Amino acid sequence: MMIDKITNYAEALSFIHGRHKFVKFPTLKRMLRLANLLGEPQKQLKFIHVTGTNGKGSVTAYLRDLLVSQGYDVGTFTSPFIEKFNERIAINGQMVSDNTIVSLVQKVLPAVNQVDKEYVENGGGPTEFEVLTAMMLVYFAQSQPDFVIAEVGIGGTYDSTNIIEPLISVITSVGMDHMKVLGNTLAEIAANKAGIIKKERPIVCGALPTEALTVVQERSQAMQAPLYQLGKQFTVTPKKVANYWGETFAYHFSDVTLKKVQLQMIGGYQIENAAVALTTFLVLMQQLSQPVQPHELTKSLKHTTWPGRFEKINDEPLIVLDGAHNVPAMQGLKQTLQQKFSGQKVYVLLAVLEDKQFNEMIAELEQVSNLSLYLTDFAGPRQTMKQSELAAQWQTFPQFDHWQEALGEIISQMSADDLLLITGSLYFVSEVRRYFK
Repeated sequence: MMIDKITNYAEALSFIHGRHKFVKFPTLKRMLRLANLLGEPQKQLKFIHVTGTNGKGSVTAYLRDLLVSQGYDVGTFTSPFIEKFNERIAINGQMVSDNTIVSLVQKVLPAVNQVDKEYVENGGGPTEFEVLTAMMLVYFAQSQPDFVIAEVGIGGTYDSTNIIEPLISVITSVGMDHMKVLGNTLAEIAANKAGIIKKERPIVCGALPTEALTVVQERSQAMQAPLYQLGKQFTVTPKKVANYWGETFAYHFSDVTLKKVQLQMIGGYQIENAAVALTTFLVLMQQLSQPVQPHELTKSLKHTTWPGRFEKINDEPLIVLDGAHNVPAMQGLKQTLQQKFSGQKVYVLLAVLEDKQFNEMIAELEQVSNLSLYLTDFAGPRQTMKQSELAAQWQTFPQFDHWQEALGEIISQMSADDLLLITGSLYFVSEVRRYFK
């Protein structure tokens, strides 16, 4: 059904969410046509393009704060949101207003309707994410921040953000997720993500599995894109600091050596995320011939936070939120629990969407010896895992239809020294976070 008029915020969100999520044919033609009708806003901006199975949000946050610390205005395009839809489009960490969302929908609506007409018999018009991407491009073309950090939605090659020509591309990580869309091997998934590598534009990547790294190296060579790889062109050395909540490490790249970088965010993977963001920032500053002060870099990184990433929301008892929504993220979370919380009782409340590898995710948590696991449900955008779908060995875990009930049950058993970790889907973490805030 074609919509001709949007008058308020509720109608704007209804229009966006009413678009189909996926179409049969992976292509950039719809997005290119949409941008064409809107005056090619992507050509008026300076982008850093970020993809990866995990770590996109944290890398974006570190990079945003590094650039802001140098006096730049920085637009960000991220997903999913944690508290409010508007978070997905922001400048210097400040999300756009409700009125701006309404205005942006009104501006893209005629173009969306036109593409709907043109593609009615060829897979359908723009998807929800394509409409959102168009809104982002229009907004930043109007407001003209110095840089825009654009997160890929899924994959890379056919993601709607891939019509941009970035200054630098970033691949944070490659793991098994979204296999129905991206492929069933690390090489296939990596090939899709490597689709954001552009001719002669630098590419910065985190610690990738060998199978994925080979694909990225081949693509970067074919595109004559300089490759900056964690462990090769830039390195990190984790350090232990007693009684410090976050992470500490040393960093080296080119002529920059930082002996002590401290992060608020916890987890060994956050060291990698921060190093990827820092290298991206330094490569960009080299491009611009801008000098940097080491103390400004460490100060910026120490203050960066990102909601729902091992986020402490209560001290006694200690309650933490972490959106570990796939197997690679759960593996990282398992390591954090084993390294940092082995001396205390850990309760985990887990809710996972049905299309994720939830049995494999539970298997990772099962390896933490001091952990008690509780399974629950939430009002997600898609079906969540069901008791009947669990592997036989997991069906003995306590399962609750309502997470609030599970939360009460766990807290009644906890002592002041215990940890409650609420994890799984980012949508679940978002719902719980609103409850606590």
